[in-house]
Parts: sequence; C-alpha cells; structure tokens
Amino acid sequence: MPAEGGYPFDLEALRGAPRIPFDRPVTYLVGENGSGKSTLLEAIAIAAGFNPEGGSRGNMFSSAETESALHEYLRLSWFPKATRGFFFRAESFFNFASHIDEVERECSTGYAAYGGTSLHQRSHGESFLALFLHRLKGTKPGLYLLDEPEAALSPTRQLALLRILWDHAQRGTSQFIVATHSPILLGYPGARILSFDSSPLAPIAYEDTQAYSLTRQFLLHREGMLKELLAKDD
Repeated sequence: MPAEGGYPFDLEALRGAPRIPFDRPVTYLVGENGSGKSTLLEAIAIAAGFNPEGGSRGNMFSSAETESALHEYLRLSWFPKATRGFFFRAESFFNFASHIDEVERECSTGYAAYGGTSLHQRSHGESFLALFLHRLKGTKPGLYLLDEPEAALSPTRQLALLRILWDHAQRGTSQFIVATHSPILLGYPGARILSFDSSPLAPIAYEDTQAYSLTRQFLLHREGMLKELLAKDD
C-alpha cells in the first residue's frame, strides 16, 4: 500500500491485511456500503485480466474509467492457475449488455454464450439469470467474480443462482468470490464469509452477518421495528 494513503488505501478493512486467503470454492465479501468490498473485487478482476466494467478476458470495452489504483498493488497467487472466468458487476451490466449487442452486429457471435438473444430483450432479472446460466456452465476451472448479483433477482431467482453456484462448484475446481448483501446467497453451505465491517477484514459466521441478523430481526419483530423506525420525532 502506498504511504500517502487516500482512497482506496484508507479503507479500514484493508489495513493490516497483507494476505487474504481464498481457500474455499465460494467466498463472500460482506459489509456496509462504502466499506470496500466492491473496490477489492474490482481490483482482483483487473489484476486477473478481466475488463473493469465486467465480462471475460475477451470482453474489452470501456464506457468510463472509474476504477481505483488498488489493482496495481495486488499480487494474485493461485494453483492451478485459471485462464478463464468472468467478472459480473451489477452497476455496469447495461454497458456490458450493449457491448454484447455490438459484438453480435459485428460478427454474429455475441449472443451465442447468452442463450441466443440480446440481454436487453429480457427483464433485468431474467437477463441476469441468463448470464449466470450460460456463463457458469461447464466443468473447466475458472475464476468467477460476482459483484452484487442479487441486485435484480427475486428471492426465487436468488435461490436459482445459489443452485447454479452449487452445481458448478461440485463439477470442477473453480473459485467464486461474491460481494453481496443477500442473506439467501450467504447461506451457501461451507462458504467463507469475510466481513469488511472489521479492521482488518476477517471471517464471520453466517448468523453474525448484518444481512442475516437484521433480516431475521425484521421478520420476527416487524411491527415493533416499523413502529420505532417510523416514530415521529419530538
């Protein structure tokens, strides 16, 4: 890390964490907005050769250069080294789908890996699921980075994604790193959950995540929580 600090090097979760092990097939990054989980995921994606706005190594396009310099200070080490994979990020999915449309217009091969039709011609959630279904299939090992994949998915579709992750992980030696707020996705059996709400970031139990505890509290005590939340100020 550079001595002068500044974003993203002043993120508390990254202080004192010179080595971050990803020693399970699925690792989740959790934490409050602005805690740095998406920033780290983006840096890993760039260091691994993926497009900062999402896609595989072959999807090189750029709508805006907004990535941080964190990737310049990362050193990735894994064995066996994966030469394939995908970086999904919800916030730039529209740009990625437009890029696939452009590839289809140029060489008629853009839609082949996404179910045969434009991702723009489906609902937001359906296009997300189509991407996951078609890009996370197969048995070859790969590095898959997912940034808030639940953003457009209903609870039912989140369960479907959970099964997709499970099926893929059981067939090969792929590595999944997922930044999420979803208590459904976090329920993946045997996953490691790293909390960005601690300094340095550290493993946390599923039941101790805010996504789980706050959701559970709301479901069990909805009326009381709403009464307190919506109470008039004195």
